[in-house]
Formats: sequence, structure tokens, C-alpha cells
Amino acid sequence: MLVLASSSPRRRELLAQAGFSFEVHPADIPENPHPNEDPIAYVTRLAREKAEAVFAELNHRTPGGPGLDSETWESTSPRPSQGAPSISRSLRNGWESTDLDPESLVVLGADTTVTLDNHILGKPENPADAARMLRLLSGRTHRVITGVAVISAAHTRVASESTAVQFLALSNEEIAAYIATGEPMDKAGAYAIQGRAARWIPRIEGDYFNVVGLPISLVSRLLESLPPLTR
Repeated sequence: MLVLASSSPRRRELLAQAGFSFEVHPADIPENPHPNEDPIAYVTRLAREKAEAVFAELNHRTPGGPGLDSETWESTSPRPSQGAPSISRSLRNGWESTDLDPESLVVLGADTTVTLDNHILGKPENPADAARMLRLLSGRTHRVITGVAVISAAHTRVASESTAVQFLALSNEEIAAYIATGEPMDKAGAYAIQGRAARWIPRIEGDYFNVVGLPISLVSRLLESLPPLTR
């Protein structure tokens, strides 16, 4: 059984569109970066901590317990974006622990951030912070990095995906109008490529779905790397 340790509707939609059946059980952990933490280290740490927390909660184990073997991958090479087939989803807000088979449980954690000059731009704290981030991104190319962790009872896979995103120059009026829509307020870097901000992005280099919030190709490869008994 695959469990998504995220409340993100974008991740749910991408995972379902790619044909995965899964349950949803959001993780509740602090998401603040450590002092001087590298962006890749930051998102992969959070992805793993989210997956470990949910695995422990569902399996009544101490965080850090699952994953007797551990592998870390890093992916930065561009991949073509392809449409995913639509499939019926198996989603529930709750979880019946009596239904749990620990040997078949696989938890997927993910975290996405925007980086510019190696600085982390997370979700804006308020409209002024969103405006600050958008001014920084204006007319420049930044990177979107997603950390992904897949955890089972005996295996842990951790990886990251990086995509370069080019922004057009933005006027103060454009920034203010965009913030007024409310779209930037729960997005890393204060924008959504699949939303109104698409008009400002003439080019990306890498995985489009990574920018949305979940690099599906990478997730698929991580899940396929697990032994058959845990899938």
C-alpha cells in the first residue's frame, strides 16, 4: 500500500494522473531550514522526515526506524514532460491502522523549494514577503528543487530533482495584481507555474512536474527500485 505523506492537492493530482493508487496521510513536521543548510540537503531532509514520521505513525515505530538500507540519488538532467493517463483514485482523509500490513506499507514524502543564488525561497509569510520573492525572481532564472523519499519497512530511497525556470521581468503592478489573487501565498517562491504565473515563464529546463511539486518520473523510478514484496 502506497501512502502519500502530503496534503498538497497538486501532488495528489499528479500521482493519481500517473496511475498510482494510494492513500493520503499528511505529515506534520517543522519545515524550517537549518542554519546554512544547502537547498538540496534541505528538501531531501524534509522529504525523508515526512515519510519517516508518517511511517512511524502508521506502523507505531520510532522515526528513523524504517529503511534498513538507504540510498540517496540526485537527478538534475532534463526529462521530457509527458501526459499521464487518468485513473480512478483511492484517497481517504483517515487511516484505519487495523488494515495495515507493515510489510506492504510504502510511504512517499516530498518537499519542494525555490532557490536563487543558492538561497532558499520557501512559502511567503505574508503579501509583503511574496512581493519580495517575486521581485527577486523577476527577469532571472532560478531553480526549483524537490526532495523525494520512499520508505518501506526495510528500505529507504532518497533523491532530488532540479529544474531551471526562467522568469520575465515583472512590474510592481503585475506583482501586486498577482498577490491580490491569493495564488502565491501557499507556494514555494510565491508562484504557481500551473496557474496565473505561467504567463511569465517563457522557458524551463528540466521536469515540468517537478516545478508543480512532484517529479513523477523520479517517483516512479524510486518505487520501482524497491523489492517486489514491498510494492
